[in-house]
Amino acid sequence: MKDINEVLVDYTQAWNNGFISKDGDMIREFMSKNFIGYWCHGNLNKPDEYDYHYDINGVLQQYENAEKSFEPYSITERKNGEEYLILGRELNRINGEPFPAQCMFIWRKEQENWKLLREYIELER
Repeated sequence: MKDINEVLVDYTQAWNNGFISKDGDMIREFMSKNFIGYWCHGNLNKPDEYDYHYDINGVLQQYENAEKSFEPYSITERKNGEEYLILGRELNRINGEPFPAQCMFIWRKEQENWKLLREYIELER
């Protein structure tokens, strides 16, 4: 099984490949079937909620020139190594403009692979 740091790099690269190909299948492979996500910014009172079945391809098609990076601040093992709670900063550059966000990801071991169980993303703007 890959080290969680390698998984984070691979997951970010899957997004970057998806921005080019407009195909979200590589991204979805990292997600648990029980995945749930929350995304918000300063002008929303309630975060948007999405799950494993959300339209990743539709999201990718919104962006012509985009790139994602992720810097983990904290990686905490829990449940005897069956899960990781990861805090960090995501930076999406869209047409050269930065869109930084604070993130929390929960990764869980499922059938000898790390799968993204939950994500909480809050834009800094």
